[in-house]
Amino acid sequence: MGRELWQESATSLAKMIRSGDTTSREVVEAHFERIDAVNEKLNAVVELRPDSVRQEADAADAALKAGKPLGPLHGVPFTIKTNLDVTGYPTTEAVVALKNLIAPGDAPVVERMRQAGGVALARTNMPDLGLRINTESSLYGVTHNPWERGRTAGGSSGGEAAAIASGMSPIGLGNDIGGSLRNPAYACGITSIKPSRGRVPQGNPSALTDMPINSQIMLVEGILARHVADLRLGLEVVKGAHWRDPQSISAPLRGSDVARRVALVPTPGGGSTDPDVAEGVRIAGRALEAAGYEVEEIEPPMLFETYFSWTELMMTSLEVQKDLLRTVLGEGGQKFLEYTDIGFPPSTAESLFAMHQLRYRVAKAWREFFATYPLIVGPTWTQPPFKHGYDIESPETAMNVVELFRFVLPANLLGLPAVCVPTGVANGLPTGAQVIGDNFREDLCLDAAEAIEQSVGVLTPIDPRG
Repeated sequence: MGRELWQESATSLAKMIRSGDTTSREVVEAHFERIDAVNEKLNAVVELRPDSVRQEADAADAALKAGKPLGPLHGVPFTIKTNLDVTGYPTTEAVVALKNLIAPGDAPVVERMRQAGGVALARTNMPDLGLRINTESSLYGVTHNPWERGRTAGGSSGGEAAAIASGMSPIGLGNDIGGSLRNPAYACGITSIKPSRGRVPQGNPSALTDMPINSQIMLVEGILARHVADLRLGLEVVKGAHWRDPQSISAPLRGSDVARRVALVPTPGGGSTDPDVAEGVRIAGRALEAAGYEVEEIEPPMLFETYFSWTELMMTSLEVQKDLLRTVLGEGGQKFLEYTDIGFPPSTAESLFAMHQLRYRVAKAWREFFATYPLIVGPTWTQPPFKHGYDIESPETAMNVVELFRFVLPANLLGLPAVCVPTGVANGLPTGAQVIGDNFREDLCLDAAEAIEQSVGVLTPIDPRG
């Protein structure tokens, strides 16, 4: 029996549509059927306008018949996290207060996916304002993990990851300030890329305020998919300078040759690591060795200072926004922020100066480390995906959750690229590794992730499990 259209990769679908083996309309209808079949079990897709999607797909098919120039994603459906603007749709960020905030235009990444021929399929769930790593929205409800109902799909791009892992979408858009592209990719057994800061433009036309300093430094847009090749394709489509983002730049994706040397970090300092998680990282290390990489177990420098700097920068910015957050966040979001508030003293000129000086010292130490080890491979989370509600059971469980995602934080603090890739299944849940590179070396991260994927295989799509 042949593969269903919803099981295909974005790259494969683009080739099939271009060659005439199928049509964009047929691909879209296959994904509609899949959404009808499984979304009720997961609650990953939160907005779908079939008539508009069919119009886009029909226009793509008409362009192909007319012999018009075709983009690399021509006719391929993609999904979009609900904090990214899509013209005429509400950019709710998963909160009731923004349910009627209609976007007057597309976010740059949505604009570029459409320019590449992509068909905007649906919007996906996230936690309130993206401020939990468990996808539970006060507007849309909870998203379940396809591997086990009642487990977190991660966050904040959890709806995207669950939709892609279950075959409702081949490729999607999310963003990441504290692992929000990588957390759900790990939890759901798919791939994702957090690009370098500035590689991919930001800038919602609907934005009501300027981007706060923590987001200016650490937030990026990125791609989620089931295959590393689709991450590469998606990144090529969305990268480059855009007038909406003053920090965005155009730079070639392929850099100069470097030593194929990897620092493997199965059990990063700062907390405990589950043995299955550590083994998942070592599986990645063995795959890279077999592919010709030199792999050494060694930890990058100043890890504690890296965690501390991310936390201070994040909490300092959130403190400025606390009155707004209290009025907008749902109960779960407020509880998570309350439980994880370390209680930094009020900022002063001196404390802000010291914060950024420490960030600079960390960046300098990591840049020196990359000169010897161009890639760092470690866990995304250091524990398996937790059960829903665990992150807000108590201050202790909330801090346990903060501890488990500690190794995603360096890439945000330092603006580094990182690719998340599955490495297998343990006790019914996916394991994975995170491949981190120096600034603007997404090419090295993708190459290594592809080597891991070729060894391990692709785990999804799967049917949602009870």
